[in-house]
Amino acid sequence: MHGKTVLVTGGGRGIGRAIAERFHREGATLLVTGRTADSTAEVVSATGATPFTVDFADRADVEQFARKLLDHHAVDVVINNAGIAESAPVHKTDDAMFDRIMQVNVHAPFALIRALLPSMIGRGFGRIVNVASNAGRSGYAYTSAYCASKHALVGLTRAVAAEVAKTKVTVNAVCPGWVRTDMSREAISRIADKTKRSADEAESELANMSPQRRLIEPSEVAHLCFSLCAEEARGIHGQAIVLDGGQLMT
Repeated sequence: MHGKTVLVTGGGRGIGRAIAERFHREGATLLVTGRTADSTAEVVSATGATPFTVDFADRADVEQFARKLLDHHAVDVVINNAGIAESAPVHKTDDAMFDRIMQVNVHAPFALIRALLPSMIGRGFGRIVNVASNAGRSGYAYTSAYCASKHALVGLTRAVAAEVAKTKVTVNAVCPGWVRTDMSREAISRIADKTKRSADEAESELANMSPQRRLIEPSEVAHLCFSLCAEEARGIHGQAIVLDGGQLMT
């Protein structure tokens, strides 16, 4: 990755931070986004990344960021990692929740791909990795909006990949299961509160969804994202690669 500029959205914590740190170790020039300056401060200090404050729930903010980014940076790799998860029974999933999740998880990656793709094609190199979820390959109760958004992101990945297959740009999605992040800790807390079980018991419920009986570590997702960006990975294209310890095997 020496000489390559890598954009990691949602790069301040969890999976995004692990991805940013991995690319930093491999010599990349890093750009990271977060909802606030504070959210990216630690990764900027650790990696020397250039930070951007972007609210991916605000369509106008995303569009403005996408337009201005290329004025100053030639982006070789984009890792569309920023995302949100909310849960509710379908009859309690209101339009505001559905629209918010679709905006962050689908439209924001689409806007960045649309803005950055032409320059990647023109320079003869590009890697686009969309961080989806195994919820983009399956269905889970009480997450209709989230599952819909991640299925849409997988579909977007495949459509763009088909469109650019004759270029030197690859487009793939990674689909983790439960990853040990703040998002999973929030889910564990909700489960514990609703079921009156301990946090350890609630975590075991999530871990037991995987045949390996564990949560995925952020570094594992970072490794897969990095691997997809190597020159030797050019033949991996249009894929939605599941990383969940064998939970989904089809």
